Amino acid sequence: MREKRASTRQRLLALAFASLSGLLTLSIVLFACISTGVIPLGATNTHAAPGTVTPSPTPEPTPIPPSVLTVMGGAPPIDAKAAYLLDIDTGNVLDDQNAEQPLPMASTTKIMTALVVIEAANLKKEATVSPDIPQYVFQHNGSNAKLMPGDTLTINDLLYALMLPSGDDAAIVLARAVAGSSDAFVGMMNRFALRHHLFQTHFINPDGLTYYDANGNPLPGHYSSARDLARLTAYALSNPLFAKIVGTRQYDLAWSPKHGAYHWANTNDLFNLYPATTGVKTGFTNEAGYCLVFSATRDHHHLVGTVLFSSNTDTNQRFRDAKTLLEWGFGLPMLPAY
Repeated sequence: MREKRASTRQRLLALAFASLSGLLTLSIVLFACISTGVIPLGATNTHAAPGTVTPSPTPEPTPIPPSVLTVMGGAPPIDAKAAYLLDIDTGNVLDDQNAEQPLPMASTTKIMTALVVIEAANLKKEATVSPDIPQYVFQHNGSNAKLMPGDTLTINDLLYALMLPSGDDAAIVLARAVAGSSDAFVGMMNRFALRHHLFQTHFINPDGLTYYDANGNPLPGHYSSARDLARLTAYALSNPLFAKIVGTRQYDLAWSPKHGAYHWANTNDLFNLYPATTGVKTGFTNEAGYCLVFSATRDHHHLVGTVLFSSNTDTNQRFRDAKTLLEWGFGLPMLPAY
């Protein structure tokens, strides 16, 4: 009987010892899980909100700043008050000289005029030259395409009259044809500028002429920057028709019952000075001086630039400035895409 009681006592002690060992082992495992933040498979995280998972945050990669301005000892000296040179292929800015300052830009205004017309109008639509337009050009001492009152031309032909001989008369005809009035068209130009973040740009007319108050002072509100003009032109050149027009050296329009015969030559003499030139637009007023927005392609590499107020007396200085920048820019090593 005593042996049976002893045997029973031994079995109870063994069971108690096994239970204590199991509890001890479980405690160790749970402690380790809590310490490391790991929850065993099938267990529940009582600290998390019901039905949610809290993943570890993914670390953001450290951005590598892109090359924006090439540092090669600086661009060569030029006479322009402001200049900008942009690599269209990579988006890199090769030269920036006072390029954010708003300045008068004369007929380089017509880059915006042409682009708004191309994007808004039916190019086959016709427009008639009003009798008041020659007087407008004469009053403001503007350049013209010698459009004759009463002639009816297509929007497409008027774009050549606008961009090649820099026709202020063509600018007014186009503005009225597209928007009903010059003022309404200027509103379209300014909205386009804002939409494309050209914040140093504003227009008061579609041609770039200087308007004066009763005391002979230039009216404010018509300006752009070298940077804005280059960026606008880079966008415009992506339009095949715009690129075709500004790359045309001369344009002949044969006589028809609706209009006389016209011959328009491009005012951009950079074509003669720098053979790789592909466009774009000249400009001049007394306030703006001689200006130029230009583009060139060499070895399938495309640069666009602006020079504002290269001179107030020498029409060719803007072309020399542009050539200097292009030769320097094409000589730089190709940068990674911006």
